[in-house]
Amino acid sequence: MADTQIVKPIGLSSARPRAVGRRGRAVRYRLGRLMLYGVLLLGGIISLIPFAWMMSASLMTLGETVTRQLLPSVPRFENYGQAWQDANFARYFLNSIVISAAILAGQLSTSILAGYAFARIEFKGRSLIFSIMLSTLMIQGMVTMIPNFLVVANRVPFIPLPGGSWLNTLQGITVPGMASVFSIFLLRQFFAQIPWELWDAARIDGSGHNLFLVRVVLPLSKPAIFTVTVFVFIGAWNEFLWPLLVTTTETWRPIMVGLYRFAEEAGPLMHLMMAGSMITIVPILILYFLTQKQYTEGIALTGLKG
Repeated sequence: MADTQIVKPIGLSSARPRAVGRRGRAVRYRLGRLMLYGVLLLGGIISLIPFAWMMSASLMTLGETVTRQLLPSVPRFENYGQAWQDANFARYFLNSIVISAAILAGQLSTSILAGYAFARIEFKGRSLIFSIMLSTLMIQGMVTMIPNFLVVANRVPFIPLPGGSWLNTLQGITVPGMASVFSIFLLRQFFAQIPWELWDAARIDGSGHNLFLVRVVLPLSKPAIFTVTVFVFIGAWNEFLWPLLVTTTETWRPIMVGLYRFAEEAGPLMHLMMAGSMITIVPILILYFLTQKQYTEGIALTGLKG
């Protein structure tokens, strides 16, 4: 009887393991994504729990907050009006708008000019100076708060202030916040991505750095500038410790300090405290939801390597 030989198709033995391997990788990828989404969802829920309770408590009666109910039996929107009047939030609200606008204008001016200089202008020691500036990001703000306070209080002999002490003044609150290394870094990263061919063309047309910055760089950098604007405004609006330190009167106190004072006065009136807290964050929530798309786009663009 002749031997029977079974001939295998070429490549059949190797194709099957490769297919199994691809399916395995696809399953692992899906499981990994599912776990990632699960962790993110859990983190989001945990983060929203305090905010949800604050919003619910702001609509409760005092008795309902004491008994720690989850939801109000009847929403009491009048709590917001009472908190607004009792805490004099109208004055603090206006102060915060003026302070935030001043800090925003100052920080955009310094950050745009410094970011452009570090990205587009060659000068001696540029890299060293930029590295030293970046190293200051590792220094906590609490470390420099007392030296800044001494300067604002006009107690540093070699830094005389025009008009004497800046305590309880608008400039005392705003001037120290008109420059930010982080904002300079973000804009510098974006400015560095602009093609040098545009600069060459501008020079041929007779433009210098000033015209190039205004006519070319700024229009192309709207996403990055928009992101810095949101960052700065939120930071200025939420600032608490520095205004509390340099003000002893209500003349220029912002809304966060006003909320703190209201919490001291309201004491056990938890429902009014929560209503006041909701009032302070409403502008930030509105700003975020109106600018979420542009904000995310700007973060992605400024994150590219320059």
